[in-house]
Amino acid sequence: MRRHDRSGTPKAERRLLWAYWLLSGYGLRAGRALGWLAAAMVATVVLLMAFGLPMSSPKQKATGTVPAGGGTVTFVIDKQDVKNPTGDRFTGKRFDEALNVTLNSVVFRSSGQDLTTIGTYIEMTSRVLEPSLLAPAVLAIRGRIKR
Repeated sequence: MRRHDRSGTPKAERRLLWAYWLLSGYGLRAGRALGWLAAAMVATVVLLMAFGLPMSSPKQKATGTVPAGGGTVTFVIDKQDVKNPTGDRFTGKRFDEALNVTLNSVVFRSSGQDLTTIGTYIEMTSRVLEPSLLAPAVLAIRGRIKR
């Protein structure tokens, strides 16, 4: 009832309680929390497919010189800059890459995938948001099992 109490509960606390109720039913509804997690993951996949994955994966290029009489070889490994996607963005291959990045972000891991600048920000946001949506679901399931 604190969520509805306008006189005794500060506005910030009411908003926090409202968000907790909306996302997981006060930690009692695992399905609601998992639904929000699934929605966030779908949104992340779509955003990564549309804006986050580069047009093509940059290739590494090794250049160097080999001395005529033998000796030490020095190579310089360089990567091309990541290019923003153009053309058809919603393909099976891009879906697979976006899904891989999204699933890694749920468990705080970096995918190691080369992303555009926007894609990097999308991944960082999902690495914070999605585990925080997973936590209420885990707590709700734990509460059900523990009863």
